[in-house]
Amino acid sequence: MSEQIAELNLLEKTELRIHGLELSGVNLNELAARVAQVLELPANQVLVIDVREDHVCLDLLTPKINIRQIAGREQAVLKALTLMDGLTVGENARIDSSGILGLIAYDQNEALEIAALSQKMGSEIESNILRRALVFATGFEVKKEMIEDTNSPFLIDLLQKQGYAAEFGGILDDDLDIIANKLMEATERGFGLVITTGGVGAEDKDFSVEAMNRIDRQAATPWIVKYEQGTGRHVKAGVRIGVGQYGLTTLINLPGPHEEVMVTAPVLQAHCNKGLINKELLANELVQVLRAKLSIKKKHWDHHK
Repeated sequence: MSEQIAELNLLEKTELRIHGLELSGVNLNELAARVAQVLELPANQVLVIDVREDHVCLDLLTPKINIRQIAGREQAVLKALTLMDGLTVGENARIDSSGILGLIAYDQNEALEIAALSQKMGSEIESNILRRALVFATGFEVKKEMIEDTNSPFLIDLLQKQGYAAEFGGILDDDLDIIANKLMEATERGFGLVITTGGVGAEDKDFSVEAMNRIDRQAATPWIVKYEQGTGRHVKAGVRIGVGQYGLTTLINLPGPHEEVMVTAPVLQAHCNKGLINKELLANELVQVLRAKLSIKKKHWDHHK
């Protein structure tokens, strides 16, 4: 059994709380490093993120952990901390966590049994999340029904045919905070795929990619076309798309014109069938078809000048 459950997904629950410590000039970096050593993690993957009178909270900067690194390690961690200056480990000291990391307080054999069940449940949860999709439209012109939202029904139908439980998330205002909050809320509600259309241009009302960057600072955001910033309506350097990830959720910013959304369909279909999506690869393929579409459109314009 233990071989089958070697690694567990922490599902964003990466905090450990150590209760019953008395601190007096303790070096927090050393505290984190000692915990990391016991858990067989690199020192830079464990940080003290909060200190209270009744507990110290640490964050593990890893999405997954081997079950043997955590199961039954509570006493080993507490023992390692007793060797530190500036810290007293109380008689009733304990460690807890709201997720998989809570296995640290269990007997190792018992933890392995629990981990086997948790992994089965986690795999089912992960599978369900990855097949749930939410589609947003953006823009005042859509919200005020000045133009029809043709993108959302198209994308929802496309995703449903790919086996997704896809639904409409609504029309978002041209507001950075609102868009960012709605995207984060979607990740918290367990959607594995979140798509926005519109708001990727160079004007001062376009915020979709910026909202994405608040959630994933390493999001892939390639340019479709670049402009001279500050000329005409172009307050930004150009038009770009975005593909980011947060936990199990992939977030995609597509352009607003329906014909441009349509040309992305084959790319979306190909990647959505692969389970977990490679954001760099998807963004690159999306931008290629959009640049090709723009090139064809430009040739058409030039021909009719």
